[in-house]
Amino acid sequence: MNTFEWTFELRFALALALGLLVGLERETASSDRKFRYFAGVRTYTIISLYGFGCGWLNHINVTLALPIGMISVAALAVVGYLAKLKEGRIGSTSEVAALLTFIMGTLTILTDVWVAMALGIISTILLSEKADLETFVERLDKSEFLGVLKFLLVTVIILPVLPNHEYTEFKLNPTRIWQIVIMVSTIGFVGYFLTKKFGGKLGLWLSGLLGGIASSTAVTIASARIAKNIADQSGNALQASILASSVMYLRILVLVWLINPSFVGFLWWKMLILSCLGFLLVLGVKNHHLSDSASQVTDLSNPFEIRPAMMFGIFFVGLTIITSLVNRLLGDAGLLVLSTITGVMDIDPFILSLIQHAESVKTIYVSAVILAAMSNTLIKGIYFAVISKRLQRETILRYGIWAALHIPLVFV
Repeated sequence: MNTFEWTFELRFALALALGLLVGLERETASSDRKFRYFAGVRTYTIISLYGFGCGWLNHINVTLALPIGMISVAALAVVGYLAKLKEGRIGSTSEVAALLTFIMGTLTILTDVWVAMALGIISTILLSEKADLETFVERLDKSEFLGVLKFLLVTVIILPVLPNHEYTEFKLNPTRIWQIVIMVSTIGFVGYFLTKKFGGKLGLWLSGLLGGIASSTAVTIASARIAKNIADQSGNALQASILASSVMYLRILVLVWLINPSFVGFLWWKMLILSCLGFLLVLGVKNHHLSDSASQVTDLSNPFEIRPAMMFGIFFVGLTIITSLVNRLLGDAGLLVLSTITGVMDIDPFILSLIQHAESVKTIYVSAVILAAMSNTLIKGIYFAVISKRLQRETILRYGIWAALHIPLVFV
């Protein structure tokens, strides 16, 4: 099969197109304002072609072409910036864009074209989305952003220096453990961010769906408090709790696929059935119009904070050791009892510790995963029924049926 070849003619056309793309954006932006930017569509296009020409000269061993070309464009940008300052305007975005456009034109001939294309498209998006980016910064929760930065800092510093070897008889690999912590925290943060971003706009149902990616237990407790305090939202709150638990099965399936894909073939249809059962159990619950913006799930904690991540890591290591000891001393029966007990807590560290070192898929491991999910679903129903007395009978009935339907799947 023939691969597509980027000839010099096509690379020249790409340099022309990328310069034109940036120039069009700058020209359009200046037309919306009373003043004109540093350069327009023609100038940016010429700068890109200038970069292509300097790259061509470098290609034929004129080594000074690139540094001279870069210096000349930088000098032009400085002159434009100084002229802008005399007019009382500040900001150097257009001047920096000119330098980047020169580099894009150069890269079209010197390297793989995807580099120049990525720079051109991403820079144009950033230039055109100025208003949206500023609005995003204004609305940014500083504490959440700081939590993400601290976690990323710890990740960047810790992960590269952790030993990538197994220690003790329990096969504890520090690098592997921290990678799992990062992965689970990242998936949880996606649900946390989406819930914060959209849950308040579209109501409890969406909060339940998105919150289930982060923590279905947290969503259940928060929903139960809403049902307790706001009578006409009790049905919606119960639906949000069930929806979050339904998403939990899909989240577990994704985590299993990331840690040990060999289990997916044995678990996917069971998890899918249990998730669909949850969506069916939502039907028939009496609910009201979801217009009360105050009744949203707000009890989720940022999983990208250092403390929740460290706690997950500690639970993961502890359950790895306990699972190994129970399986060794008590056999299959002990493992099933342990899975039922740990299911009342956070089941992610137990399930991941169970399957991470499994060299082959064992039926007992699959059954343990289903039992852990069953006890977790049952305890969430108890949480909701205890916190909120409203719809208590309906809560017990629905969660009880749901938990009971796990049992056949344990033996299949």
